[in-house]
Amino acid sequence: MKKSYLILFLFLASCGGGGNSNIVNDVSDNNNNDNDSNSNVEKCVEQQNRMFRCDFVHNNIDRYYLIHLPHPDAQGLSSVIFNLHGYGSTAMEQMLYTNFKDLTTTKENNFILIHPQGAPLNTALTSSSSHWNSGAWTVGSSADDVDFIDTVIELVSQKYDINIDRIYSTGMSNGGFMSYHLACNLSTKIAAVASVTGSMSYETYDSCDPSHPTPVLQVHGTLDGLVPFDGSSVLRMKSINDVMEYWRSYNSCDLEPETSVTDYFNIGMSVEHSTYSNCLNSIQVELYKIEGMQHDWARENNHGISATEKIWDFFNTYDINGRIN
Repeated sequence: MKKSYLILFLFLASCGGGGNSNIVNDVSDNNNNDNDSNSNVEKCVEQQNRMFRCDFVHNNIDRYYLIHLPHPDAQGLSSVIFNLHGYGSTAMEQMLYTNFKDLTTTKENNFILIHPQGAPLNTALTSSSSHWNSGAWTVGSSADDVDFIDTVIELVSQKYDINIDRIYSTGMSNGGFMSYHLACNLSTKIAAVASVTGSMSYETYDSCDPSHPTPVLQVHGTLDGLVPFDGSSVLRMKSINDVMEYWRSYNSCDLEPETSVTDYFNIGMSVEHSTYSNCLNSIQVELYKIEGMQHDWARENNHGISATEKIWDFFNTYDINGRIN
């Protein structure tokens, strides 16, 4: 038992991803608010060119999200990408760490980028400045993050012309766990998900109930010591192979994937790309297994591939109805 608690402590102390001591912490005091528990009255203030911070009260907690708008000359309905930070991290750190915003600089890439901020966590097990309530070590959280994300979708849809068939979620670590949680519990809104260094908690896995075939992309390192590739019964995390098998089975894909391996000898990395095809609605389930990568967001210079570019290409292939013709 002592060993189990030690493992959990080390995980909680190290988790997050995207942390940077040079980045100013942008988390506001998320104290309980005595106003209406779900007022849905938001205040948005421009922080940078085409990037706003929007604050509102959700379930008596002050919450906010950062929203980056498409190029002003972009035409038609905008896709929406949620990019969720890791445990103890912030929306701003995730934005700077993953650089999806660089893809909004051209009018051809017509999407709205949203970085929500997780709520503080205080339970008998642990505490943190931020988290996503997705099971595992966050059990006991009172934050209803599924409804929070759903509320953000509603608020954004009232202000901008969005393509409701093209709403996606990705994230780092706890943000990856939450993306799977959304695929299971908000699937009427979420078209596809991608997880980097995240997995599915036992709670998400056991209660998952999607409403449509769901494209899934996973990027994970074999040396990840925080979210082990082989899972952790102590931390209640499913193995990545279990996660892939769940979505392969749910989507009725081929039993065996098509697999290719690319070696990057100059940086000492090897990337195994597995694709499960012939799924319902012509979607796919994909895994980039990176030999030698730890708990990181994959970058081309360091790991052979860019997780950001792979996720962007993956999301652009599907909407909520399946492969885009």
